[in-house]
Amino acid sequence: MRFTSTRDKNVDSSFLQAIMDCMPQDGGLYVPEGNADLRRWILYTNEKTTFDSIAGALTSAFINTEFSPIICETTATKAFPFEPELKRLDQNLFTLELFNGPTGCHRDYGISFLAACLETILTLNGKTATFLDVTSGLHGASLCRQLRGKTRLKSVLIYPKGSVRGLEPGDLVWNGGNVYPVEIDGDLSDCRRLIQEIFSDRELVQKFNLTVSTTANIGRLLPQAFFYTYAFSRLKDKVSGDIYYAMAPGNYSNLVAGLYSWRLSLPLRGFIVPTSGALGADVKGYPIITDSLVKMNDRPPVNASDPSNLERLEDFFTDYSAMIKSFIYPAKVDQAAAEKAAQELYKNYDIIADAETAQAYAAAKIKKDLNDGSGDAVVLIQRDHPAYSADFVQHSLGEKIAVPQNIQEVLAPFDLKKPLAKTKQDLVRILEQVQ
Repeated sequence: MRFTSTRDKNVDSSFLQAIMDCMPQDGGLYVPEGNADLRRWILYTNEKTTFDSIAGALTSAFINTEFSPIICETTATKAFPFEPELKRLDQNLFTLELFNGPTGCHRDYGISFLAACLETILTLNGKTATFLDVTSGLHGASLCRQLRGKTRLKSVLIYPKGSVRGLEPGDLVWNGGNVYPVEIDGDLSDCRRLIQEIFSDRELVQKFNLTVSTTANIGRLLPQAFFYTYAFSRLKDKVSGDIYYAMAPGNYSNLVAGLYSWRLSLPLRGFIVPTSGALGADVKGYPIITDSLVKMNDRPPVNASDPSNLERLEDFFTDYSAMIKSFIYPAKVDQAAAEKAAQELYKNYDIIADAETAQAYAAAKIKKDLNDGSGDAVVLIQRDHPAYSADFVQHSLGEKIAVPQNIQEVLAPFDLKKPLAKTKQDLVRILEQVQ
């Protein structure tokens, strides 16, 4: 596949360019162009097909003109020493756990794949690159763990003052590691403005070979498509009807990645999501993307540090606007409904759900009757370990959840003992030190 932009279809980029440059100069986002028919291979998969082998095959489908299948499979094997877990709760209700990586967060998958891809590409080309990202803890902790042992990649992480956590001394550049954490005297929005200022300067981006590890980078988003093929390989002999996936909206990366998996001919019926201010529902229950009221080219550039994948969602349905009604099923879910859903999951299935999973289950109950005799199934996407929603769990279930050791380490504050960065020039000086 080639890659184009959400805002200019004349853009024609390779996968290498899309993940290295990460942001098209028109202010949009890179998206894959075209389809691939992998139905025969997908139907051949089964419960013995490992996640990394699925990832390798799908990677080859996305970038088969640039790298050999062997390189794609080797990269996927390095990226995924962990894999999701599909669990059956009821005849037609399943969960897909994505918190099996080092930090217990779904980000581990995308970040690990992106880091492995870039390390391979940079090694083949004899180059180096630097991630420049904003974090208040969890993203940074995941990235630090995936950069350990990498020789071609460094990271400069921008934190609001006092929010550094989840690091170890060995991760730090001045101790021989790959990460240079920086605090600024401001909040997340201040951090993002600073990042946007850097990425708006093309000379700096090229000089330091800068990229991001957010889902603005297509190399971070695409691996989320692997989840659905993996789930199907476990479901296809258990489900007689259609398959729906229910998930919290987040920044819509999981939803967009699921649609990309459909482009590879994966059988699925659609995605159930709670409504948000960005993706709502009309009086008939059909999805409405609020931003679509403004033409893409009239919008400000996407912020690389804080992307919304709704622009990719709009792009996906540009030529087939009516199809969105057949793929996306939004449902209004309030706090009371989410708490009730969490209680039901706990009582009926002994599942401790985080806030997002509870919202997804509440939405699924509104949009799909699992007892209608159709044989259709719903898969709840559990993105993060419920320990990250400890307050919600205690409030809704009256239970104090045990926090696993790896998550305790992620949440542990880290005293940086470094001067605050205040300006773009402060950040440029740090980037020069990292090279």
